[in-house]
Amino acid sequence: MDDISDNLLHYEYSIKHLLKLEKMGVDKESPAYLSSYRSFEGAVYENYLYEKLLIYAKDNPRIGQFILKGPHAKRSDSISNALYVNNKGQIVYRTRSIEINEFDGLIYNEKELYFIEMTLIKSVTSLKRRLRKKKALLEVLFPDHEIKALIILTEGVSGSKQLPSYCTVWLTKPFSAEGIYEWLKQSPKKKPRPFQYIKAANLVDDTVLNVFPFKYYNSLSWMLRRLRAKPNAVLNMGFLKTEICTRYIDLFTKVYLGYMSGEEFQKMYPNIENVTERVVVSIEKEHTGALILTYFMQHSRKKLDNVVVKNEKASVMKKDPYGISVTEVFHMLRVMDKSYQLSIKNIHMAEKLLRSLDGEN
Repeated sequence: MDDISDNLLHYEYSIKHLLKLEKMGVDKESPAYLSSYRSFEGAVYENYLYEKLLIYAKDNPRIGQFILKGPHAKRSDSISNALYVNNKGQIVYRTRSIEINEFDGLIYNEKELYFIEMTLIKSVTSLKRRLRKKKALLEVLFPDHEIKALIILTEGVSGSKQLPSYCTVWLTKPFSAEGIYEWLKQSPKKKPRPFQYIKAANLVDDTVLNVFPFKYYNSLSWMLRRLRAKPNAVLNMGFLKTEICTRYIDLFTKVYLGYMSGEEFQKMYPNIENVTERVVVSIEKEHTGALILTYFMQHSRKKLDNVVVKNEKASVMKKDPYGISVTEVFHMLRVMDKSYQLSIKNIHMAEKLLRSLDGEN
């Protein structure tokens, strides 16, 4: 900590839930407490490494421009369809209404853009999907740059050697945020040393990022039209196999194929209750890379159910009322006319075609 002064104490942290759990006497080894504490510790770890990377970038200007965030950066209120530092000091990409991705750091030069991921996870399984989505978004925003990643993990993490070839992986010693937590709990708090700003020509704000125009919902609609563009076919397989289609599926995690009538859908899955008049059909990429069909039922503007099928059994998962899926499905239902209606026969054919891709891979 010696070379970063008390800078970590000047970042914003949320510990209200942790303090509430402590007040309730919750066991510190319980899943509820550990989950909350790890989230807090992960935030401190990210800030600690960001401070270290600022020094690294200053001493190594050849790597390119390092984007400032947190207390080091100017902050902005909501900006639509933009990559910027928000009012919480985080580097985010925002659509019209929702922040769809956050980046722990960015290094930018004429030919390459590195996005940085710093995390205390114990296994990289869930990380792989996040990396795919972030890389795909940056490839759309910066089509003239090669997109790479700097991944910083702790020693002992499982699967670090299985990360894609575009990733550079650094490992740190185990990390503890106990000192920061104890300081935050103080009342009154001991005053920290003044914030230490780091100045260099290559430490820059988000205005240097020359982003290619990208309209999130327009792109989703374009994908729908292209996937259904082949006459007399439920799925345009030629387009599905293209690089741009793969990129967009990674970016969105799911793309839309059409809709079924609620009556037809219930014939397929009679155990599903409260079925809507139209059930939206989408293609989703699993963490394994396989493409599967998944279904959405929108009951109201903020109430959305996701019907997931595993081993031919369907189950319902409620979606976050403020998440991107709610606005996506609402948009797609407005876009899809009767020409996008799918029958049970169409669904079975689409499933067969998607399974054929696994054989090719």
